[in-house]
Amino acid sequence: MSGPRKVTTTTETVLRELGSPVESTAHRAAAAAVIPNPWAGRGHVADLSAEVERIAPGLARTLHDELVAALATANGGEAEITAFGKAAIVGLDGEIEHGSALIHTPYFGNVLRELAGGTSVIVFSDERGPAGTTLTVPIWHKTDAATRSHYQTIPVRIPDAPAADEIVVIAAASTGPRPNARIGDRKTDPAVRLADLEDR
Repeated sequence: MSGPRKVTTTTETVLRELGSPVESTAHRAAAAAVIPNPWAGRGHVADLSAEVERIAPGLARTLHDELVAALATANGGEAEITAFGKAAIVGLDGEIEHGSALIHTPYFGNVLRELAGGTSVIVFSDERGPAGTTLTVPIWHKTDAATRSHYQTIPVRIPDAPAADEIVVIAAASTGPRPNARIGDRKTDPAVRLADLEDR
């Protein structure tokens, strides 16, 4: 199988919210690789592991490097990933499991986590659809998933991908929290039970 048909990056930096400057500027990015679906046209394939082991580690490294470069450019120099996410969009001749195989196994997740210096489980989304499908990719803190300030998303859309026999594999990252985060943290939340709320 050949490598990616194309690799794209998307970056965004929110500077103002409701007309006011944000308290801390964070840059978000998503890197997406459009690859041939190695299982397309083969019907139900019981064991996906051989292709996963062959393809996923290189994808993780490629996408991580693209993220680092995009965030550094957006930041005007060096930029550290503090939050990350992953996703896949499978073309219509494939199945969701094909995308899941490439992003949910250690051959992708562990490699991406190690390269990014993370310890958290990597939050994800996936979809099956035609070229131009938009997918909202979630992101959360790379070492502390309970850090609610870093819960954020970035949309990804490639007009000509995925073709029916392709998969778009995505890694996303941020250099900081979402703009003006101020809803507390899961570690310091009060204990809330439905029964207590209904008694009020």
